[in-house]
Amino acid sequence: MTQLSMTQPLPLHQPIAAHVFVSGKVQGVGYRASTWDMAQLLKLNGWVRNLRDGRVEAVFEGERTQVEEIIRWCHQGPPTAVVDQVAVEYQTSEGLRSFDVRRSQ
Repeated sequence: MTQLSMTQPLPLHQPIAAHVFVSGKVQGVGYRASTWDMAQLLKLNGWVRNLRDGRVEAVFEGERTQVEEIIRWCHQGPPTAVVDQVAVEYQTSEGLRSFDVRRSQ
């Protein structure tokens, strides 16, 4: 996984990717389905899945402004979620072409 430096700002429409881990009460509350809805609304590619340790993991690819918007949304999630922490790693885009809900891992 290649890390992108955020010391020099990227152009607003530059495609970027973010690998996100969300912890808290984020499973069994519709977090993945709501993430899919938001990704569709923002025209993002990537995926989301539950992890065995109770976290939700996601990758978002798209224009910088939309990726940053969904990351802000991840800090609250759907109304039934209680988010404790959101960890974000920026990475090189894989060129994903859709947004999927993946099986738990």
